[in-house]
Amino acid sequence: MSTTVVSTAETHSNPRSQHLKSGDQTNFLNDIQDHVTVGTCFSENAKMSIRNVSVFYGNKQAIFDASVDIAEHQVIAMIGPSGCGKSTFLRSLNRMNDTIEGCRVQGHISMDGQDLYSPKLDVVELRARVGMVFQKPNPFPKSIYDNVAYGPKIHGLTDSRYELDEIVEESLRRAGLWDEVRDRLQQPGTGLSGGQQQRLCIARAIAVSPEVILMDEPCSALDPIATARIEELIEELSQNFTIAIVTHNMQQAARVSHRTAYFHLGKLIEVNPTEQVFTMPEHNLTESYITGRFG
Repeated sequence: MSTTVVSTAETHSNPRSQHLKSGDQTNFLNDIQDHVTVGTCFSENAKMSIRNVSVFYGNKQAIFDASVDIAEHQVIAMIGPSGCGKSTFLRSLNRMNDTIEGCRVQGHISMDGQDLYSPKLDVVELRARVGMVFQKPNPFPKSIYDNVAYGPKIHGLTDSRYELDEIVEESLRRAGLWDEVRDRLQQPGTGLSGGQQQRLCIARAIAVSPEVILMDEPCSALDPIATARIEELIEELSQNFTIAIVTHNMQQAARVSHRTAYFHLGKLIEVNPTEQVFTMPEHNLTESYITGRFG
C-alpha cells in the first residue's frame, strides 16, 4: 500500500496542474470559491455515504457541502492544513460533534443505508458500531483488562466471564499488544508506554466489534517506533474493518491508505486513490499542499 510522496520537481511537469505562487492566498481563495470536489468521490462498495454535509459551530461554518463514500474494508486518509475541517468532518461520522454546544450538522450521512442522524437512532449504539481512537492515548484509570472489557460489559455483549476473557484476549491480539501485557492484565493501563496505551485504546475500540474505526491523528504523540507499529496495525485491521484516519503526516497517509481526501478551508477539494493523489494530483491546491507551498 506504500506510496512515494511526489516531489516538487515532479509536479512541475504535471500538465494538468495550474500553479500557484507561494503565499498567494487570493489565488487559493479564488480556486475554492465555487469549488466542486474532483476525483473519485464515490464507491460501489460504500460502507458509509456522506452527501452534501455542512457543519456549523454557531454562525461559523466549518465544513461546506462535502460528499464522499467511505469504502468497506479500506483505509481513507483525510489530509489538509491545520484548521481545514478534517477532524470536524471525521467527528461528524459518529456524531461526536453532538457533544459540542452550538454545533449542528446539515446533509445526509448513512451507513449501510441507515440514516445516522435519525432522531430514532441510539447514539450509544452508533458509537459502538463506529468506534473512535483519539489523538492522545486516553486509557481509562482502570486495569488493562478492564479497559478492554468495559465496552462489551456496558453494551451487554456477554454475561460470561469466559467469553469476556476471550474478547479481551482477541482484542489485545488484534491490537498487537497481547504478548506484551498478557502477564500483567490487572496492572493500570495508564502505566503503559505511549505507544502501548494507543494500542490499548485501539483494542478497547475493537472489543465491541465495530464496523468502522475513526482515527484522529493516532500517531501524532508517538515516537517513530510506536508510529510504525500503529501503521502496521492499521493495515492489518483494514482486512476486517473500515477505517478513516485524519493525519498531518503525508508520508503516513501515503503508507497506510487506499484513498486520500484533501480538505482546504472547510471544503473537500479532491478524493482519489492515494497513489494518484501523491504522484499526479488532479487539483492544483492538492499539489500545492503536498509539495509544501503552504500548510
